[in-house]
Amino acid sequence: MTKELNPNLGKLILRISIGGLMLPHGIAKFIHGHEFIKGMLAKKGLPEFIWLGVPIGEVVAPILIILGVFTRISSLLVAFTMVMTIYLVHEAGAFSITKTGGLSGELNLFYLLTSLALFFLGSGKYSIYKGNNGIFA
Repeated sequence: MTKELNPNLGKLILRISIGGLMLPHGIAKFIHGHEFIKGMLAKKGLPEFIWLGVPIGEVVAPILIILGVFTRISSLLVAFTMVMTIYLVHEAGAFSITKTGGLSGELNLFYLLTSLALFFLGSGKYSIYKGNNGIFA
């Protein structure tokens, strides 16, 4: 039998990775504006106000994930944001192979899958919000 080294440290590293790497994407959109996103939404026939989900999914949720506050809900927000980016930007092309051998949408897929993993794992011991270890923890 092998003993797990430290699953809580692994969850912290996962939280810092997801939140810390997603946050600059959201900050960049604050600096450069959301017109690109609004245009993509309009092109797909979706209401333009949906762009408001971007600051939530790329700024608020990553900060909460890093802190370990409402980690499961925040992870689902990031995952949903990635589903939307795949739909709006990549579509089926997200699964096409690039010249370097990766998938065209691999970064989006990586954030989607790691966020889902964090949803199932929870925040771990090293978090600000302990909650009741339910869906909000």
